Amino acid sequence: MSHATPATRALDATKLAYRLHDYAYDPAAVNIGQHAAAALGVDPARMFKTLMVALDGKPVCAILPVDHALSLKKLAAALGGKHAAMLPAADAERITGYRVGGISPFGRRKRVPVALDASALAHATVVCNGGQRGLMIEVAPQAIMELLSATVAAITSET
Repeated sequence: MSHATPATRALDATKLAYRLHDYAYDPAAVNIGQHAAAALGVDPARMFKTLMVALDGKPVCAILPVDHALSLKKLAAALGGKHAAMLPAADAERITGYRVGGISPFGRRKRVPVALDASALAHATVVCNGGQRGLMIEVAPQAIMELLSATVAAITSET
């Protein structure tokens, strides 16, 4: 597997520290993020997924733990919008340049507003997608905040 992706190139350009992790991607897994966490031996609370959402008709990015669901209402409030809905997979792929299952918050084709779930700050590092299926990036949540100008807020549903 090549580790050169737009995500790794974006991080390399900033000189921010990160670590790469490979795992065997299983497209049949019921929950890809939970599968990745188990394959890498990472607490699901530290494994973060990247979701693309339409907020008032414009794309935004939500980054949250794989073991939680996104609250569209909380995301809209955090980013100052009114109506949020998940983007269709084809739109998410077109906007990010990544395939679903490999969407990274870093190195996307189009820069969009980003919301990072506040739970990330409880960890020294979190793990998120590296830009291709089976490649994960471990990075400090502060790096996500800095590089993506992310808004930090509680954006998950109550579990």
